[in-house]
Amino acid sequence: MTIKVGDKIPSATLRTMGAQGPQNVTTDELFKGKKVALFAVPGAFTPTCSTKHLPGFVNNAEALKAKGVNSIVCLSVNDAFVMGAWGKDQKVGDKVKMVADGNADFAKSLGLTMDGSGHGMGTRSRRFSIVVENGVVTKLNVEAPGAFEVSSAEAMLKQL
Repeated sequence: MTIKVGDKIPSATLRTMGAQGPQNVTTDELFKGKKVALFAVPGAFTPTCSTKHLPGFVNNAEALKAKGVNSIVCLSVNDAFVMGAWGKDQKVGDKVKMVADGNADFAKSLGLTMDGSGHGMGTRSRRFSIVVENGVVTKLNVEAPGAFEVSSAEAMLKQL
C-alpha cells in the first residue's frame, strides 16, 4: 500500500553521516513539529539525481525555507558513507540533510520502492517528493518510471 496525502509517516530509523561516522536518525526526529520537504532518489551519484534532482533542492533551499519549510531531506537507498560523500561532492552544506535508507526499509514502508535488479541496483526507492507537516504527508509527488517531472524542487515550490 502506497502512502497518501493525510497519512502519518511510518516510524523508522535511518542513518546520516556525522563527524564520528554513521548516526541513527528517527523519523520522529526528522518530522515531528516541522514542515519538511523530502525528496527521494533511486541512487546517489546517478545521472539525473546528481545533475538535476539534488542540485535543484540545493539551489532552491532558501526559496523553500521562505515558504515555511524547516528542513530539506534527501533520501536514497544507499549507506550513510555514500550519502555523506555525495553530499560533499554536491556541496550541499547544511542546505540538505543527506539521509540513508540502506536496506530500503523506509521506502518499503511508504510503498515507494522499485526493482532495479535489471540494472544491478536491487531494491531502490522510486523517485518522489513529499511535504510532511508534523509527521503527516500534505503533498506527494511520485514520478512515473524513468521520469523527472513532478518531484523537482521547482514543482514543489509551485505547490507551497
